[in-house]
Amino acid sequence: MGIVSSTKRTIMPSTRDLVKELIAKDSVVIFSKTYCPYCKMAKEVFDSLQKSYTAIELDDREDAQEIQDVLGEITGARSVPRVFLNGECLGGGTDVKKLLQSGELIKKF
Repeated sequence: MGIVSSTKRTIMPSTRDLVKELIAKDSVVIFSKTYCPYCKMAKEVFDSLQKSYTAIELDDREDAQEIQDVLGEITGARSVPRVFLNGECLGGGTDVKKLLQSGELIKKF
């Protein structure tokens, strides 16, 4: 018998709980990286609407990979930004900008 190795990480329930808790803490939550232009785009959308948001800057966190794994499970994508409004994932920066331009974003508040 050989040793079986898997490259897939096991996500700790505590990380899953943390992500759910972070999403529930504010009406707008953006999982972001400080250097990402799409993350900046998403933040600018909410700044232009003068809507406050909580930005979770993953590049400042040691558990960033685990958080992105959980986001992948619950939204279907690990990429940032992942933007949540009232617990609903709106997608990324381009998605949020399109919602703003179509007038649909403001209806969600």
